[in-house]
Amino acid sequence: MIQTPKNIAIVGSGLVGSLLAIYLRRLGHQITVYDRRPDIRKVEFSGRSINLAMSDRGWKALREVGIEENIMELGIPMDKRAIHLVEEPVYYQKYGKEKEAIWSISRGVLNRRMINLAEKEGAVFRFKEKVWDIALAEGTIYTGETEKGSWKEYNHDIVFGCDGAFSRIRHKMQRRSRFNYSQHFIDVGYKELAIPANEDGTHKLDKHSFHIWPRGRFMFIAMPNLDGSFTCTLFLPFEGEVSFESLTTEAAVRSFFNSYFPCVSNVIDDLTSTFFKNPTSALVTMQCYPWTYWDKVALVGDSAHAVVPFYGQGMNAGFEDIHALSKIIARYGDDWERIFETYQEERKPNADAIAELSYRNFMEMSSKTADPNFILQKKIEKHFSKKHPEKWVPVYSRVTFSDRPYVEALALGDAQEEIMKQVMEMPNIEDVWDSEEVENKMLNLISKSEILNS
Repeated sequence: MIQTPKNIAIVGSGLVGSLLAIYLRRLGHQITVYDRRPDIRKVEFSGRSINLAMSDRGWKALREVGIEENIMELGIPMDKRAIHLVEEPVYYQKYGKEKEAIWSISRGVLNRRMINLAEKEGAVFRFKEKVWDIALAEGTIYTGETEKGSWKEYNHDIVFGCDGAFSRIRHKMQRRSRFNYSQHFIDVGYKELAIPANEDGTHKLDKHSFHIWPRGRFMFIAMPNLDGSFTCTLFLPFEGEVSFESLTTEAAVRSFFNSYFPCVSNVIDDLTSTFFKNPTSALVTMQCYPWTYWDKVALVGDSAHAVVPFYGQGMNAGFEDIHALSKIIARYGDDWERIFETYQEERKPNADAIAELSYRNFMEMSSKTADPNFILQKKIEKHFSKKHPEKWVPVYSRVTFSDRPYVEALALGDAQEEIMKQVMEMPNIEDVWDSEEVENKMLNLISKSEILNS
């Protein structure tokens, strides 16, 4: 579908804003991207990152505009979890079928590449342009050095808010009547650390694994980088006996890591100084509706649906927003009001579903991956799925290695969990987990499930 070219503003030069710029330039629109920050290509990344986990939804959106291979060279495939328990051997848990993997990519490295690609397409980037206000009905944005100082005025046909969980564009939309908005901070924060490469440039841990040290209410993770290092993240409660609040001295930090993460405490790059240098950041789920205003303004990615990072789907969901939007544009051409209405109706339920799935996955990663019953349950599910792939696709695979709707994955996953509760209560399940008895029990329960048979 050919569209009439429009003068479009994108607020936010992050991953979603940059990819949206590429999509819209391909449709012939004039694109200006505004960002309050300096050009990320000219500054050191800030130590406030969790490496990205690119999965099928993200790759599909990149493939649509022909940049999949360009981005793939920045990442490392991870086909399994490596679970590090205290004083026990590392336990490996495959993510999916053979060759199914998520890809570890540095956020800063990816963002720089995406901006370069968007500029190559002809998008214009205006860095250090802080957007303070927007006239929604006119598509006019106002930028300036400070909120109280003098502002510049820019007129656009359409404005996309891609400016994150604390979006300035959404902030103006929130003043409208009947605009629903909620945010929820979990009581766990995060801090970035690093494991450097060996002297010969190789990785100190298996580089094709997502490494997790589950410790109940907190955990440590490590994801590989191309230079042999690992970007690590400590997730820990803000307050309490074991918390960021309690780690106020170098001795306390060293003792904490020696107690809970002894195998990495001596290899983390400059542990104590990095710990105090890097910020402790918060994690928020943000939900709102509507996402659009007439045919003038639309929210995309985190500005519409920020999620906690425990399913690795924040970026993937944002990229999927763009891919879905492009398909809707192909249907409705120049009818931007219908495009925006269809977009928000289609994407909102899926955004809510991945928010719920992401929140639940924190419990799985921090607590359940160390639980023998959980490990056994996953073993049963994998064994059954291998024998009956048409009847049982694990919820993780539905989310990560599929482009089926998130809302479908949530509903089917809940139905599967009800079945597994009954299976795990079977006598001597530890001994008969791979028996015909268990298989028949699951087949029988599946046959009675309306959701799994719909």
